[in-house]
Amino acid sequence: MLSESVIAWLLDSDPALRWQVQRDILGEPQEVWQATRARTATEGFGARLLALQDPDGQWAGGAFFPADFDFETISDVGQPWTATTWSLNALREWGVDADVLRERRTPELLAAHCRWEYDDLPYWDGEVDCCINAWTLANGLWLGVDVTVIKDWFLEHQLADGGWNCEWVEGSIRSSFHSTLNALKGLLAYEAATGDTDATRAARRAGEDYLLQRSLFRRLTTSEPVGPWVFNFTYPWRWCYSLLNAVDYFRTAGPPDPRMAEAIELIRAARQPDGTVLQGRPHSGRVWFDVDVPEGKPSKWLTLSAARVLAWWDDRFPQTGDPGVVGV
Repeated sequence: MLSESVIAWLLDSDPALRWQVQRDILGEPQEVWQATRARTATEGFGARLLALQDPDGQWAGGAFFPADFDFETISDVGQPWTATTWSLNALREWGVDADVLRERRTPELLAAHCRWEYDDLPYWDGEVDCCINAWTLANGLWLGVDVTVIKDWFLEHQLADGGWNCEWVEGSIRSSFHSTLNALKGLLAYEAATGDTDATRAARRAGEDYLLQRSLFRRLTTSEPVGPWVFNFTYPWRWCYSLLNAVDYFRTAGPPDPRMAEAIELIRAARQPDGTVLQGRPHSGRVWFDVDVPEGKPSKWLTLSAARVLAWWDDRFPQTGDPGVVGV
């Protein structure tokens, strides 16, 4: 699917990305990509972010926002991405070994010193936001923390249509694409770490069905796209839904579902002739350092994601001779 020159370009990257190229694109032996993955804690992005951890286990002195953040400016400067939750998300997604954080006593330090900005709640108990709880569930499992209470929270707060919405606390009874995708990622992490439960599997299947019934991007009532953001492919994902982000989740969750065929072809169409994918409009806000290219430039992260979801799909549903038709 990718030329030798594009693969070489992908491999000329931070270990956080390179080990995934070796595993998912090249199919290298486990010992090869694991050796690269082990370097994420001592080189590049992972090492830089670990060096920014506070002595009390946090990043930027806060759980979801930096300690010095002025909330009155958020509409002007955007969501900052430097606090503890965002930093843990990045380290986990880049493949940093959890033992590195455990050796620093990060779980214990966060339990002692980190509180949510919402109601000063304990960090590892989560709060009321679906997306925040999903990341805390995944991060806690990664670090060996008992986060059963957060898993149970998701079962209790699933909406009647099958998904979740962070605005449930404001009375919303209609699910959100963003909240549902992040909730699904958290539940999948729980199943992978604990061996699954019937209840979490049923909840996750219902959430997946919520998205699949809508072809991953359409309104159920009008069939119109839910918003332009579904086509904005950008890395890091942050909290935002996009077709590429959603399909990348489904790739990790199981075999392809024919109901995502249209989304797959839109991802295929977003690639440049050489298979690269251009960075969309990045999410504004303070960062520790840049991990991808500016808007409009070929993104190694997005190119990797698109290549592996298309390979996953085409392995199950090979393309026909007509590039506009999928063999389903």
